[in-house]
This record gives sequence, C-alpha cells and structure tokens, in this order.
Amino acid sequence: MDPYLHQKYRCARGAAEFVESEVCFLSIKALSLIEHTITENQVNVVLKPTHMPPFPRYVLDLSEFPRGYGPMRPLEMVGLVIAMTRVSKYTQGARFLCTEEKCPSSRGFHHIRVHAPGATESATIRSDFICFLCSSPLREDVKSRVLGDKQLVELVHTRALDVLGIHDPSSLRFQSVTLFLRDELCNSMKIGLVYRVVGIPAQVHQCPNVTWSIEACSIQAVKLKYPCLISDNFQALLAASACSPWRFSAIIANSFGSAVLPPGLYSTLKLVLLLSLVQTEEANPGAHNHLDVLALTSDTLIIDRLMTYSLGLAGRGVRHPVTGELFASLSKDEHGAGTANIHAGSALLASGGVCLLGDLMCYKRDRMDTLQSVLESRSVSVFIPGKKYGEDADQQLSFSIQCNFWALADAAVPSRKPIKPDSVVLGSVEMGPVPPQIAEAFGLVIQCRDAIGHHPLLPMTVHTLRQAISPGEPLYPACMQFTAQDYKELLAYAQGLKVDMSPEAEKMIHGYYMASRRVRSDFSQGTSVSVTSIKLMITLAQAHAKLNLRTRVLEEDAVIAVLLCENSITLKHGASALVIPPDAVFPCDLCDLESLRRRDLTLEEFHQQILHFVYNYAPGAATYIMEE
Repeated sequence: MDPYLHQKYRCARGAAEFVESEVCFLSIKALSLIEHTITENQVNVVLKPTHMPPFPRYVLDLSEFPRGYGPMRPLEMVGLVIAMTRVSKYTQGARFLCTEEKCPSSRGFHHIRVHAPGATESATIRSDFICFLCSSPLREDVKSRVLGDKQLVELVHTRALDVLGIHDPSSLRFQSVTLFLRDELCNSMKIGLVYRVVGIPAQVHQCPNVTWSIEACSIQAVKLKYPCLISDNFQALLAASACSPWRFSAIIANSFGSAVLPPGLYSTLKLVLLLSLVQTEEANPGAHNHLDVLALTSDTLIIDRLMTYSLGLAGRGVRHPVTGELFASLSKDEHGAGTANIHAGSALLASGGVCLLGDLMCYKRDRMDTLQSVLESRSVSVFIPGKKYGEDADQQLSFSIQCNFWALADAAVPSRKPIKPDSVVLGSVEMGPVPPQIAEAFGLVIQCRDAIGHHPLLPMTVHTLRQAISPGEPLYPACMQFTAQDYKELLAYAQGLKVDMSPEAEKMIHGYYMASRRVRSDFSQGTSVSVTSIKLMITLAQAHAKLNLRTRVLEEDAVIAVLLCENSITLKHGASALVIPPDAVFPCDLCDLESLRRRDLTLEEFHQQILHFVYNYAPGAATYIMEE
C-alpha cells in the first residue's frame, strides 16, 4: 500500500475526530456537564460506524488474498469465529508530565496519549517520549493511567467449513484474520457462530514483521433466512398424502438417499436422520432440542456413506477427523496479548448443525469418556494452566455444545468385557465395542436390521453395478424426482416452523414415560428409563410434525416418537410389557399404495397397544384414557 495514501486516510480520520472532540469540549464547557475544569486534550472521541453502504468497495471478502493493499477505511465483513483469547487489559490513555520542573508541561494535561486503532501497547506507553515545548524527557503519571478490556478473535470465511464437511478436498486454503475487540465489545462473540462485523483494517509494525488485523467497531449476529416455498414435487406429494398423518414422512424417508443406497433399505435410520436434520437451527443454535443418533450395524461402510450423504443436507455439517480435536484446544497467543488462544474443535465449529463422528471403534477410552460427559451436560470445560500462559492462577472455562452428534458402531465386533449368560435381557442386543454409558448418553440408538428373508448385500450389489454400468442415468425414476436440492429446501423450510404440542400428544408421551418407568423398575437397580427420555420423545414428536410440515404436534406424531424410543430402550435394557417388533415404524416395504395402507393400519394397531399399555401401567391414566 502507498504510504502516502495510508497517511492521507489517517489524517482525514484524525481531522474528523478532532472536530468531534472540539465540538464535545465546547458543549461540555457551555453546559457545565463536568464539575472539574478540563482541557480540550482530555476529550477523546472515537468514531464507531455501525453500518456500511452496500457497495463492493465497502465489503471485505475474507476469502480474498493477499490482504492489506486496499484502502484502510471502515469495511464490512462476514465470518465464522474459530478461535478467541481470554479478555485481557490494554491502556486506553495515559498522562505524561515533563521532567523539567520549570516547563509548563510538568503539570496539567498537555501530554495525553490515547490508543489508536491498530496501535500496539508501546505506542501509548513508552519511556522515550519527549516534551514538545522543551524537548525534555517525559515521565508517566501512573495514577492517571486508564485501562480497558481487549479480546482477540480469529475470523474466517464460512466456506472454510467445506474443508471439514463432505465436499471433496481442493487446493484452496482459507486464512483467518485477527479481530480486536475492545471494551464493551468484549465477550460479544461466541466460538462457532457467524457474525457481521464493521471494522477498520490496521497494520501493526513489529519489526521485522507487519501484522494485518482489524479493529472491530460493531458486531451483529447473522440470522439464517428460511426459504418460503418447497419444490412442486413435494407440494404435490403433500397434497396426495393428506389422507394420512404418517404417509408424507414415510415416502420421503423411503426415497431418501437413493443416490447411495436403494430405496427401502434402512428406512428407519433414514427417517431418524431426517428428524435430526430438522432439529438443527443454525440461526439460533441454543434454541433447539438436540437429537443425537447412534446406529448399530453389521455393515459400517453403507451406513457411513448414508450419514455422509445426509451431512451434506445440513445447514452446517462437520465430519470430525479422528486425529483432530473434537471440542477445543489451546495455544499461545501470537499477537502479544500474553494469554491463551482457544481454538474451536469440530463440535464447536458445527454449532447449530451436525457433527459426524464416524465409527466409535476408532476412538480411545479417554475420548469416549469426554464424549459421554459432553453428551450428558452439553458443555465442555477447558482448563488453562496459569504458569504456561502467563496468568496468576489456573482457570477453567466452559463452552456450550450446540450440535447434533451422529455416530455408528459395528455390532458384529465382540464386546471387550465378557458377558454372563444370566445377565442377558430378552430383547436387548450386543452393543459391540460401545460402552453402555455411551449408548445411554446418545439417547436414540437405531439398529440397522435387515428385512426378514432379505440381505442388504444383494440390493447394494445391484445398485453399485447399475451405477457403474449406466453412470448418470436415474436408477429409480420414482425417487429421482426428489433431488438433493429439494430435500435441502424441505429441511430448511421445516426447521423454521414453530410447532405447538396438542394435549393428546402430551398425554400419550407423559403416560408412556410413567408406564415405562414403572414396568422397568426394580428395588435393586432402580429404573432403566432416564429422565431425559421424555425430552427425547418430545423432540422426536416435534421433529416428525415439522417434517410433515405441520405446526401442531398430533397424537400420531407422538406414536412415532414412542415407537422409536421404545425400540431404543429395548435395545439397551430389554423388552417390556409393551411388545412391539424392532421394525415397528416401517413394518413392511413401501412399494405401492397398498403397502402404504397396510403401514397405516399397522401403526394404528400400535397406537391402540400404546394406549392399553398406558392405561394399564401409568398411574392415574384412567382419568384421561378411556377403557375402550
């Protein structure tokens, strides 16, 4: 950058602030706003623009490189927070006195230095300043020093998440930019969220290096805009399936993922993944209920492909590399702040979205213990040793984890602990290498079962061969009318819906919860149904209503939630008096209209079984469920 242009901008900005300081000084003096006598040097006015004109020259694209050659004026940028430091102190202003006693500057407020954007601490506090009247050395009046808060934030372009998502690796690299937050702006940003920032670029000269950074003036959280419409194909399907509250979600789940596996295969898991995607809200990650999914399978490759494909439909999806950091890591700050720099891991980067963990067999015991703690508390603690990072004492910070976790495990792998034959409960399954505590922390466990008399190997073989022989041609014309973009728009539209629970749905969920705790309790071990189960069922019912584009949770939505929850509890703790098959949500293959009608009849039978179960075992159920 031309030094003359840089100096010209600094002079113009300084002239504006000088005029503002003079006006404020005259106003204070005329209105007697301050009792003590002040000078014009004591009035410091800082201009902080909040908005910029919507023109390209006022917008900074964080993916452009190299930086620092444009005009050094206020710019607007949008970026993702990937790291931040703790709040530390800096010098806002300092008063200096002349060491020559006869000089007028040895008293009063003639030499006052204030912080300027982009300046280092040495520009405000230094021992080699001289008096502008007599050229004698200046000494600081330490009692008059004014301190402020500052925080450093690393901002990167949102497209950098593609590197951690499901997109193919490319030669592109994204470099973060350092953002300085001062005073009231400190702690106004959170790791993993997207913000719109108006700031002033600054070049900090620290010989022999020049650091390019931005002084933030205003910060606004970026809100996600939901689409107003869904595709015509989904609108036609919604109208055609209006006769049943279960058909729309069943058809879209059956057809989902036809690019990676045949329709009808693992339909229960596909429905659960769609429900989990609906329960993500990037605009307000702290508002949605979490829906974590653990899939037990004998073919991890197929399930991993399905989860990876589904991750691409999330508003923000991060695939965690096993060798990377899952939650947060620490490093020394490189900008002279003298504190620890906290870097976001995969879970924090996936805030408001989905974090795909992959096969849990790849994780060590300590990682599994940390994951269990986070799943239960929805927060992670970061320990900062004081001696290592220049602090007086050790500190511990807590960060909220606001994403859904997806994981899978090979159920065919034998457990590491020997199982006693007399401890096996009817209906439970072998979790393989997954500890029972992890399965309980995930909440929803899905067993990817094969249909009776069928094996997924044959349809997957035919699917792969057809893709290899006829690349680009639609393998399933009935499913190909719903494109990935159609699903993405549908999920985004469903996320924005606000739903209310109907009294019938609330009574069914509450009644099943009370009845299930009662039948699964004993005096020695207590109940095997955790308190979080009722929250899980409410989340499932709400997500099913949203997926069906309804704003009210019906009793039929609660039926799907109860069936999924009962199957999950049965896998972990065994069957109860409510005897339902493992594939209760999809009891038959959906190949025509008749199969949809049979599914509706079967679900209605399960509905009546749930009501009988609640009536017989839930305390006080007779007051809101009729015997017939």
